[in-house]
Amino acid sequence: MYEYAIAWDWLTFAMRWLHVITAIAWIGSSFYFVALDLGLRKHAELPPGAHGEEWQVHGGGFYHIQKYLVAPDHMPEHLIWFKWESYVTWLSGFGMLCLVYYAGADLYLIDPNVLDVSKPVAIAISLASIALGWIFYDLICKSPFGNDNTRLMVLLYFILVAVAWGYTQLFTGRAAFLHLGAFTATIMSANVFFIIIPNQKIVVADLIAGRTPDAKYGRIAKQRSTHNNYLTLPVLFLMLSNHYPLAFATAYNWIIASLVFLMGVTIRHYFNTRHANAGNPTWTWLVTALLFVAIMWLSTVPKVLTGEADETRTSAANTPFLTAEAFPQVRDTVLGRCAMCHAREPGWEGLIVPPKGVVLETDGDIADHAREIYLQAGRSHAMPPANVTQISDNERRLLAAWYENAVDGGKTR
Repeated sequence: MYEYAIAWDWLTFAMRWLHVITAIAWIGSSFYFVALDLGLRKHAELPPGAHGEEWQVHGGGFYHIQKYLVAPDHMPEHLIWFKWESYVTWLSGFGMLCLVYYAGADLYLIDPNVLDVSKPVAIAISLASIALGWIFYDLICKSPFGNDNTRLMVLLYFILVAVAWGYTQLFTGRAAFLHLGAFTATIMSANVFFIIIPNQKIVVADLIAGRTPDAKYGRIAKQRSTHNNYLTLPVLFLMLSNHYPLAFATAYNWIIASLVFLMGVTIRHYFNTRHANAGNPTWTWLVTALLFVAIMWLSTVPKVLTGEADETRTSAANTPFLTAEAFPQVRDTVLGRCAMCHAREPGWEGLIVPPKGVVLETDGDIADHAREIYLQAGRSHAMPPANVTQISDNERRLLAAWYENAVDGGKTR
């Protein structure tokens, strides 16, 4: 039923909204505690076991905060755990992965020109890569190599570069960026679930039992927290990138992703240094700007769009859209009102690549994007923007009726 497309679109919107809300909560608390930790002041009058303190003012009140490296000498009556922000961010992100990339694998995940596999195989590759990424990362951190955090982070960067390239050899450019973000975000959330929170619980249990907690658990948790701190900004870039084909749909997209991770390091290094009162490394902004200019240049190198022109690339599921009686009129409407922007070489001034990588030049293209055409131009006025091509209400009704009749099995409503 055509109502399914509308309900599904609202479901993805709700899941995306939840993902953004929880991500704001997680990132906000993470950045706050990193800044707090780096800004702690030490002096002789601190309570026994206290590592440092800080006074803050916000919302008309003053806050006096003290940090204990291991634990205080007694268990507080009320102890707040910061964990659900991370867990729900990951769960909602995985929900988005299922709703968009798994359910729409033929369109958003699989590019036969890159790797021609079935939907189940593509989904299995996706799940395995994300799970194995965490396992290998965790093993490296726990190995003797992980004792030197600087050395460890350099190795992890080169691993991320290799993963970025690998994903572009498996999926569409859009899905490759999304998976690189999911790969990294899984490491971050798993750090919280498997390392940081369990270590904190061990300390709490020792304290309740009257034992002296081992400081090693705090050191291990701090290492993983540091990794999360430097990975946050690149993950945000990768999650937003599906709106910008110049990032994901270009020939050197994996190099662009690799440079984004370096930008995350330079930006966080600046703020971490400032919060620690260890200097003012303004050079990081110059480096960040140069990296971004390099990314802009790389995006202009001859592009590789997903879904090259191929009249035969339409799946059997799209056959009703091609055989519908109204399809010739629909094709004329889309080619006349949409294809000047949604072309492999857009004719609209200022566009280098088609918006969101969506191409509508062939019958197969139109059938593949039938649902998007229906929602964006048939049931809503989202496209064309500001109706710059003057699509009429009758044409919109034509697009809506075409889709609805096709999904209803060709029945006239």
